[in-house]
Amino acid sequence: MNYKSHFTLFVYLFIVLLSSCSSKKGVEKNPINFEEQAHRGGRGLMPENTIQAMYHAIDLGINTLEMDLQVSKDKIVVVSHDSYFGSKFCLTPEGKEMNEKDGRSRLLMDMPYDSIRKYDVGLKIHPDFLQQKKMKAYKPTLAELLDSVEAYSRKRNHLNHYNIEIKTSPEYKDKGHPPVPEFVALAMKVILAKKIEKRTTIQSFDKRSLKIINDQYPMVKTSYLVFKSNKKTIEEHISDLGFKPDIFSPEYLMVTPALIKSCHDLKIKVIPWTVNDLDQIKRLKEMGVDGLISDYPNLFKN
Repeated sequence: MNYKSHFTLFVYLFIVLLSSCSSKKGVEKNPINFEEQAHRGGRGLMPENTIQAMYHAIDLGINTLEMDLQVSKDKIVVVSHDSYFGSKFCLTPEGKEMNEKDGRSRLLMDMPYDSIRKYDVGLKIHPDFLQQKKMKAYKPTLAELLDSVEAYSRKRNHLNHYNIEIKTSPEYKDKGHPPVPEFVALAMKVILAKKIEKRTTIQSFDKRSLKIINDQYPMVKTSYLVFKSNKKTIEEHISDLGFKPDIFSPEYLMVTPALIKSCHDLKIKVIPWTVNDLDQIKRLKEMGVDGLISDYPNLFKN
C-alpha cells in the first residue's frame, strides 16, 4: 500500500471513529461546564416566563434559560408555569385583580391564545418576590419567545441553552393540558422548527413526557425532576423511567455527596432546583453539582 492509500485509509478511519464517538444526543456546540439556570427566566428579579425576564438573564450572562410550557385552546404552545392565571401576579384584560378561585377557573387550554395574551402578568406586585421589577408583560408563545431571545442573544454574542419543562402530571388525570403525546408533539414541533434541539433539555416530573422524548427525539437531552419526598434511589428512578436520563434534577434539600456520586458513576449530571440562597449555592457547587436552578440568577455572579 502506497503513501496515498495509507493517507486515505487514515482519513476514513478517523471519520468513522469520530462518528462512533458521537452519542445519540449529537455533538453539542459550546458545552457548558456548569449550568447557571434562570428559573422561569429569573422570577425573583423579573416577571416570570416572560420575554423581558429572558432578556435580563442574558444580560446577566446566564447560560441556560429555564421555562415552562402550557397549551392554549387553539393548540398554541404558551410559556407559562401554571395552566391557569395565578391570582398572585396576574391581572384581567380590564386590569382587575382576581381571587384564587377565579384565577384557577381561567384555564389556558379553554382559551384561544389571543385571549390569553390580553392578561397582564408583570404589573401587579408579587408578594413572594418583592425585588421583581414591575412592567407590562404577557404570557408569550414559545415560538415568539425563542425568536426574540435568539435574536437578542446574537446581538450580544451570547449562546443560549434552554431547559424547558413540559407541565404534565398523572396525579391530576391530565386536567389542564392536552394528552401527553399531543403536548410533547406540539412543543417539539416548535423546538425543531427553531433549530435549538441540540441546545435544549426537556425536563419533567412526569415520566410519560420524558419517555416520549427519549424514544422519539433522541437528540434532545432529558432531565428528571424529583421532589424531596421521593425517597427512591437513582437506580430505582432509572428502573421506573426505563432509561437513563441525562440529568437528575432533585429538590436541592435532598442533595448529598452520596447522591452526586451515584449519579456521576452512571454518567448522569445533577442539577438541583430551586436554590435562592448564596451560601447554599456555594455549598452545592463545592459538593460537586453540575449546575443550579435559581429564581435569582444574579446570585451566580456573586
